[in-house]
Amino acid sequence: MSDAKRGFNTLQIHAGAHPDPATGARQTPIYQSTAFVFRDADHAAKLFNLQEVGFIYSRLTNPTVAVLQERVATLEGGAGAVGCSSGHAAQIMALFPLMGPGKNVVVSTRLYGGTVTQMTQTIKRFGWSAKFVDFDDLDAIAAAIDDDTRAVFCESIANPGGYITDLRAVADVADRAGLPLIVDNTSATPYLCRPIEHGATIVVHSTTKYLTGNGTVTGGVVVDSGKFDWSASGKFPSLSDPEPAYHGLKFHETFGPLAFTFHGIAIGLRDLGMTMNPQAAHYTLMGIETLSLRMERHVQNAVKIAKWLEADERVDYVTYAGLESSPYYGRIETVCPKGAGALFTFAVKGGYEACVKLIDAVEIFSHVANLGDTRSLIIHSASTTHRQLEENQQRAAGADPEVVRVSIGIEDADDLIADLDQALSRAVA
Repeated sequence: MSDAKRGFNTLQIHAGAHPDPATGARQTPIYQSTAFVFRDADHAAKLFNLQEVGFIYSRLTNPTVAVLQERVATLEGGAGAVGCSSGHAAQIMALFPLMGPGKNVVVSTRLYGGTVTQMTQTIKRFGWSAKFVDFDDLDAIAAAIDDDTRAVFCESIANPGGYITDLRAVADVADRAGLPLIVDNTSATPYLCRPIEHGATIVVHSTTKYLTGNGTVTGGVVVDSGKFDWSASGKFPSLSDPEPAYHGLKFHETFGPLAFTFHGIAIGLRDLGMTMNPQAAHYTLMGIETLSLRMERHVQNAVKIAKWLEADERVDYVTYAGLESSPYYGRIETVCPKGAGALFTFAVKGGYEACVKLIDAVEIFSHVANLGDTRSLIIHSASTTHRQLEENQQRAAGADPEVVRVSIGIEDADDLIADLDQALSRAVA
């Protein structure tokens, strides 16, 4: 039976993995090796010339990482994937084959604060730029695209507010412009949302979050849909034109649906070195085995807690898309039918100071700069993850000074409510 016919629960355990041929080990081993022995000189030459697939050096390819790449690509419905060192590395890796000096990317205003900084500041050093647009305004997205635009970028469920993007509508805008849509699917995971089914070209993840699920290692992955024609417009010469480093090889002509993936390994990892280590891949593989079970509990708890917060007189508002009062509630059925995730914000009466007091008063919630853990996490984004932004940028991203962000874990929901209850009492006293 092919993977295409198997269910998600089966694939999250088995996709990409086979018993170790040398030992029979059932769990994927950690191949903690820098390099791999070639069969002979001809074998080595073919590997380096991209004429044969195999393992050379762990900056490029590693057997443990390869299993993770295949598993995530399968769960997302993609053609291939490239593992890398972090979610931020994945974003640069996704843009790298597409961009060039003077080129721009059109991005959503609702992004993680670190991504906003990466897009506003860091990419300038490559000669790239970003145009920020409210992705609820499709006409504004289309208007922002010009002759130098090379991609459109958004999050499926945006961090920190939990807003749901209308991926199909955004993909249609990108398609009309002949551009790839890159979707950060970290907050949703492929269990809740599969962006490629909604028209996305490329999906990126911080595997640090829900995919690993236990707050142990950092990592990222870039998944290619394999559906974009990189040679159609002449806008993507890295993929369509002869590559000098490989004797004029044309990635799209040679590798077809896997062109973007092969470029990510043969050029991206080779030269940028944003490599995932095999131990991190191993931890993430173990985490993915329980992804569906965890996401079901995450969502179940988030709905219960968000409803309780919305009814509490000490709270001004809750941004969770799983509430019927949310303007994004109607998108759940089409974009993420298994639930709106477990990440959202709520505004505390008393503003910034009350938020700080709340953070200091929680007992079960952990005050950390992470999300997607089995543990429930809380942070005041305006003073931490989004601190480097101006207040208007914070509000555009959903990180208003008067809100705290919560990542709801898989503990007993009643215990989490009790913790928030006592902390709110102290915060607004």
